[in-house]
Amino acid sequence: MSPDSPASPAARASTAPRAKTRRVKGEGQWALGYREPLNANEQSKKDDSPLNVRARIENIYAHRGFASIDPGDLRGRFRWYGLYTQRKPGIDGGKTATLEPHELDDEYFMLRVRIDGGALTTEQLRVIGQISVDFARGTADVTDRQNVQLHWIRIEDVPEIWRRLEAVGLSTTEACGDCPRVILGSPVAGIAADEIIDPTPAIRDIAERYIGDPQYANLPRKFKTAITGVPGQDVVPEVNDIAFVGVEHPEHGPGFDLWVGGGLSTNPMLAVRLGAWVPREEVAEVWAGVCGLFRDYGYRRLRTRARIKFLVADWGPEKFRQVLEDEYLHRALVEGPAPAVPTVTGDHVGVNRQKDGRWFVGLAAAAGRTNGADLLRLAEIAEAHGSTRIRTTPMQKLLVLDLEEDRLESLQAACETVGLSARPDGWRRSVMACTGIEFCKLAIVETKARAVRLVDELETRLGAIESPITVHLNGCPNSCARIQVADIGLKGQLVPGPGGQQVEGFQVHLGGGLGMDAGFGRKLRGHKVTADELPGYVERLAKTFVAERGDGERFAQWVARADESVLS
Repeated sequence: MSPDSPASPAARASTAPRAKTRRVKGEGQWALGYREPLNANEQSKKDDSPLNVRARIENIYAHRGFASIDPGDLRGRFRWYGLYTQRKPGIDGGKTATLEPHELDDEYFMLRVRIDGGALTTEQLRVIGQISVDFARGTADVTDRQNVQLHWIRIEDVPEIWRRLEAVGLSTTEACGDCPRVILGSPVAGIAADEIIDPTPAIRDIAERYIGDPQYANLPRKFKTAITGVPGQDVVPEVNDIAFVGVEHPEHGPGFDLWVGGGLSTNPMLAVRLGAWVPREEVAEVWAGVCGLFRDYGYRRLRTRARIKFLVADWGPEKFRQVLEDEYLHRALVEGPAPAVPTVTGDHVGVNRQKDGRWFVGLAAAAGRTNGADLLRLAEIAEAHGSTRIRTTPMQKLLVLDLEEDRLESLQAACETVGLSARPDGWRRSVMACTGIEFCKLAIVETKARAVRLVDELETRLGAIESPITVHLNGCPNSCARIQVADIGLKGQLVPGPGGQQVEGFQVHLGGGLGMDAGFGRKLRGHKVTADELPGYVERLAKTFVAERGDGERFAQWVARADESVLS
């Protein structure tokens, strides 16, 4: 048969309709030439550097009021200075996804005070407390990013708030936005008896050199950093974009193991090791290399794929490290060992010995909720007991450092008067919550007040618990309260109530954890609880765990082997 015969394969191939070649869309990576903005957020950042908005706040908006604010600044660039509009009161969770942004906006702001490493002096704490009293209707929440968040802030008051904060070395710069967020640092840096290496100089180096630097102020999405030098890994390194974890190198001594690509939200991923050991004096340089790589190679087309975890997942740690070394550091990193898996929790609640022989006390407020008057009182209490240093933690806790042994009992009693407990066996220690529908425009359910009530209910019904069970409440799927890595993680949503009507409730995740039990919680098929059922459900679960647990068994281990009927 001739090749040109109509029946020949060649002829059939030439006459058959050609399949359309599917054009692969770019991911918006600057390093590959995709410089044109591919979504509204990228266009906004191209139109004007978000760092420039400060001048407009100080010179225009603070004088002319809320109505004068450009929408592009209001819902975009303001975030680079820690400002979000808060949720208009009275809008229920069922309308969160159906209303336009301007319909959800109140004329007041949430303001996030940046506290790198969680390190505060009592003078700084007093300034935050007074700002809360003077400008924020007394609100103050300690967050799981070691910040303090204030609410009910008027745009007219922002310049004065900045003036007061900056007078004592604090700021709100890049507390939100597509930029390097607050640096999580070990709350016991420099004082822990078992510390491998003090990360304080590295945290300070990054903050002083790079925060507010325009070359790192336009990233594809937020960039979260965690640095710790203690074996307890007390900064949740597995769920940060970049983490430096203290480790002893057999030849070079103490330094840090480098991890990248962690994050939660609706696509949770744990960070991966790059197998590199970094000395403390090189941490800032390596941090800038990873941040620059993310800036240039991160995905800017879709916001839902713009976190560094997606790039790490696509490339793998080997390629990521190679590009980092070849294009950004221009040298090879030192091979290093993995840190040991933690054997203790890293929340530091209770009375603990410092390496200098003094003591620190870890205090829990219910779900991080406190107020300006109590922060002012805490500063007074600390100073009256000989301390001028406070730390916030990634578990929404507060530490008072540098105490003499004979002052411990008195300090704890005084802190109880402002709602701060040092009891290591209390439910107040283990319950955490995001902002929720009270102020957050993304939330579907209430969380903070509900978490406070839950703590009270559980302490009344169950009393002390020998093996703490972490309970994290989140108002939406975004997991600001880290629900996938809690013993009991609760994702807020509307669920069918007793009469079939939609009511506030939660999807349940069980047995998640970090450190010893690193992994994501188990979702029970179709299992949801209403908000009213929540205290009873947690009580039942806790009692069953206590009754069935083996010797030394942790909650996550029990959940992994428990029958689903026992858990629902």
